[in-house]
Amino acid sequence: MNVVPELKNVEGFLGADLIARQHENEIQYMVISRWKSMEAIKAFAGNDPSQAVVEPQAVAALNHFDDTVTHYEVVSHVVV
Repeated sequence: MNVVPELKNVEGFLGADLIARQHENEIQYMVISRWKSMEAIKAFAGNDPSQAVVEPQAVAALNHFDDTVTHYEVVSHVVV
């Protein structure tokens, strides 16, 4: 997939995790991305940052995906 190299060049992108779990007969994936600000997210995703940005290769490979995303603000970050 091309998204990681492209995201590395987006101003305000801080990193992302792709997590997965087996659920019934399929694997569910979740992307957790970190951004410097909501303005940086809007610069990447457009004026409606609640709309999911899913690259065409991922759309073709997935059975289904969420059309919307939810944004959270980090209030605490623990590193061990």
